[in-house]
Amino acid sequence: MESVPVRCPVCNRDHAYSTPAYPCPCGTPTAPPLLRDAPAVPVTHRSWNDAWVTVRCASCDRENQWPQPELCCPCGTVLRMPVRPVAAAPAPPVSPAHIPLPRTAAHPRPAFRPMTIRTGHDAVSAAGLYLTWLGYRDVGRPGAGPASGIDLRADGLIARVDSTTRPTTLRAVETLWLNALGASATGVFFSLAGYTADAENRADGVGLPLFVLDLTGTPQPVNSPADELVSTGA
Repeated sequence: MESVPVRCPVCNRDHAYSTPAYPCPCGTPTAPPLLRDAPAVPVTHRSWNDAWVTVRCASCDRENQWPQPELCCPCGTVLRMPVRPVAAAPAPPVSPAHIPLPRTAAHPRPAFRPMTIRTGHDAVSAAGLYLTWLGYRDVGRPGAGPASGIDLRADGLIARVDSTTRPTTLRAVETLWLNALGASATGVFFSLAGYTADAENRADGVGLPLFVLDLTGTPQPVNSPADELVSTGA
């Protein structure tokens, strides 16, 4: 784990800062590379965009969005750690989007039997049935309820179901992704009204599967991570 010396410009206290590592969707631990010769900057104003940095995985060359590294000094100053920018990578070959991968699940699954959605409760139940069909075990609702930002939980998985009539936002997708990182679990999002363009882009960047639920209760994959999940199963 990379560690750099940091001096707080407010109280002149010295620290040793280690960058946190997060798992890339390929499974490789990845940490933002720090600029050793650049000073840490006190945070005086926060914005949602400033809270993220682009990091390239050394194993699969995928670019992901990780939380901006910060250090909290005992004097109360929050320092933003400078991160080395990602160098431009060759553009990948263009291919059609959202093509399901060949099914590689260990055992063929029977046809999914949906349930009609009439209420928000039905939407969560339909998503739970689908996750069970994908192969997740003990799918159920967490005791903390929707206030926790998680509607369904299973072994190694957390899921959110947005049953509102507006497209799911970027912030909702990022919140689920961070919850999944903190729980070392796979995150899956279901939405009745689809997703905003920036929410889809972020989900693609971090490998978060997105599904749209229709009123018959049949989820449809929205992005490549969702196609892959359907193809491989849990």
